[in-house]
Amino acid sequence: LLLLRAVVAPLILVATTVLSAVAAIGIGSWVSLHIFGFPALDDNTPLFAFLFLVALGVDYTIFLVTRTREETHRHGTRAAIVRAVSATGGVITSAGIVLAAVFCVLGVLPLITLTQLGIIVGLGILLDTFVVRTVVIPALFTLIGPRIWWPNKIDSSSTTTEGANS
Repeated sequence: LLLLRAVVAPLILVATTVLSAVAAIGIGSWVSLHIFGFPALDDNTPLFAFLFLVALGVDYTIFLVTRTREETHRHGTRAAIVRAVSATGGVITSAGIVLAAVFCVLGVLPLITLTQLGIIVGLGILLDTFVVRTVVIPALFTLIGPRIWWPNKIDSSSTTTEGANS
C-alpha cells in the first residue's frame, strides 16, 4: 500500500500471489503423492512452502509493478504494463529459473520433508514466473486499467505535456 500509494493494485497482487502459492501446493502435493509415491505430505511442508512462495512471489511482483507505475506516468496503464513486462521479463524469467533449479535440488535429498518442499516450491516458482507474472498480472492490469492505481489518479497526458514544455 505504501510503495504503490494505491489500494486496488496491492490487493490484486496479494490475491494473485496467494492463489499462485495455493495452486503450487496443490500441484506439488499431487506430484509428490502420485508421481513420487510418497504416502502423504509432511505436516509442516504446506506451511513452509506457502511462506517461501509468498515471500519469493512478492519480490517479483514488486519488481514488475514498480516498473509499471514508473512507466504509467509517461505512457498510461495499458502501455506501461507492456513496457514493464518487456523490460523486466528477462530478469524475472532468469531469476525464476535459477531459483526453481535451486529448490528442485532439494528434491534429490533423502529427507522426505525437504524433497516435498523442493518439489512444491520449485514448481510454484515456475508457475509464478511463467504464468502469473507474465500473463495473469498484465491481463488484470489491462482489464482494470487506470483504476488499478485508485485512489491516486495517474494521468499520463499531464506528465507528458509537462515534460514536453520543460
